[in-house]
Amino acid sequence: MQTFPFRQHNPAGPTYRRGWVDEAVAAIEADQCRTADTHLIRLIVPALSGIDIYLKDESTHPTGSLKHRLARSLFLYALCNGHIREGTPVVEASSGSTAVSEAYFAEMIGVPFYAVMPRTTSAEKIAAIEHYGGNCHLIDDGRALYAEAAALAARLNGHYMDQFTFAERATDWRGNNNIAESIFSQLQGEPRPLPDWIVMGAGTGGTSATIGRYLRYRQYPTRLCVADVEHSAFFDCFRSQDRSRVCDRPSLIEGVGRPRCEPSFVPGVVDRMMKIPDAATIAAMNVLSRRLRRAVGGSTGTNFLALCRLASEMRQANVAGSLVTLICDSGERYRQTYYEGEWLKARGLDPAPFEAALSSFLETGAPLALDVDDVVNPQNV
Repeated sequence: MQTFPFRQHNPAGPTYRRGWVDEAVAAIEADQCRTADTHLIRLIVPALSGIDIYLKDESTHPTGSLKHRLARSLFLYALCNGHIREGTPVVEASSGSTAVSEAYFAEMIGVPFYAVMPRTTSAEKIAAIEHYGGNCHLIDDGRALYAEAAALAARLNGHYMDQFTFAERATDWRGNNNIAESIFSQLQGEPRPLPDWIVMGAGTGGTSATIGRYLRYRQYPTRLCVADVEHSAFFDCFRSQDRSRVCDRPSLIEGVGRPRCEPSFVPGVVDRMMKIPDAATIAAMNVLSRRLRRAVGGSTGTNFLALCRLASEMRQANVAGSLVTLICDSGERYRQTYYEGEWLKARGLDPAPFEAALSSFLETGAPLALDVDDVVNPQNV
């Protein structure tokens, strides 16, 4: 990764501050041009003739996940709002892919980066953040993550990025090469270019907000289904329309699910939500990995399971159409967890029954027998 050259000016002068921000923004924009766009893969499933399945492969970003887009948007938002200047320490509450991607952009523009995370965070994740020059600030109580991140930023005279608040506003939902615009651009030459559904998991809620707003702005008939996981507050928030709902246990599926309904989650643009059991998520991850002949991460399994349930409904109703979801990241990061039998056994997860049902559906087109919590937004019907 190439960092941009710094001008030798007086750092106290206002001209220099603006010049530095200009260079920082240009460096991030240049990175986007170099990496171009991610692939939209069509998954061929002969048993589902008339139903086209597409996977937007976000694992090919330089930092390996969908969070690369979020981190880029957050940095541009902070730079253009004057929150980050030369030397400003950047702090984030994250132990996962967002922290890795933010460390990448912080290194690119030459500012310190601190990720506040639970002390139980795996050594692999800490190493990935440190690879890009990030600092890992470990705390004992994960419930204090947000407060400690804000406090650390104050002590450092830095900027708390706060992905969970700013994810939904940092990206221009009307276009500007956001993920929604990219999907529809790549679908233009396909037999069914306007998908019936786009399926997205919720981590911050920012990506689902961007997609849902874009669908309405462009007046597309496509509907948005958000797939949630066990031990997450998003589904209950959506079902009850009560943003105060919380969940006492952390999600086992990294990148999706939160203990509270995050500020960036926008229920009004979501047409339907499903709550996917963790064992079913792991099963779908395994099934899709075999079909792609490469490993995908757990949150991709959550997405794919919800997509398959929608595909099963379409098939039973004899409806032709297309469906889109995301490959959020590679499965290589989870070899010691989701792909490890002893890890699953220790947590009481048995994906085998779900795996058999999903494999049967994809091989024969028979109805997908899977009981999940499911709710439709009555305001969007």
